[in-house]
Amino acid sequence: MKLLQDKVLSEGIVLSDQVLKVDSFLNHQMDPVLMKEVGREFARLFEGEGITKVLTIESSGIAPAIMAALEFEVPMIFARKQKSLTLREDIYVEKVYSFTKQQENDVTVSKKFLFPNDKVLIIDDFLAHGEAALGLAKIVEQAGAQVAGIGIVIEKSFQSGAQRIKDAGYRVESLVRVASLSEGKVSFVTEAVH
Repeated sequence: MKLLQDKVLSEGIVLSDQVLKVDSFLNHQMDPVLMKEVGREFARLFEGEGITKVLTIESSGIAPAIMAALEFEVPMIFARKQKSLTLREDIYVEKVYSFTKQQENDVTVSKKFLFPNDKVLIIDDFLAHGEAALGLAKIVEQAGAQVAGIGIVIEKSFQSGAQRIKDAGYRVESLVRVASLSEGKVSFVTEAVH
């Protein structure tokens, strides 16, 4: 997705050979026009899959997920990282390790929002080691629902996430695939998106 690649090149900040900061358009401040296009692209990629829900983890995945849900005209659910006082026993829970924050969180989704007949598209902002996406997939499976696919805004292809997701039997589509963050520069995977 050229628009997204251009945004990463113009506004992304390489903090290390492992960390790309995109807080000016995705993680802190949101670019609504870009997010609209991201939603359209996910809808195009997963067209015909019978998506009934879009699922993400708070908070950075919410913007791309809501825009994808808008395109599909289905509800969007976000998994919470902390237990809410209003969420009690009727929740699905999965442990997810955050590479960026270097901590493990229990992520939760209320049982009243996921059902066995749902076909769920999982959306996340970044893919590094695949922990978040695989954790969300486990929540979908706890509900007896089907993972229709996993959509990623920015994949760090030099890390193991995409392969782990494929090895687990899920379809993954990444809008931008970063090949390297070495020497303070972003370089992209040049072959076709998988």
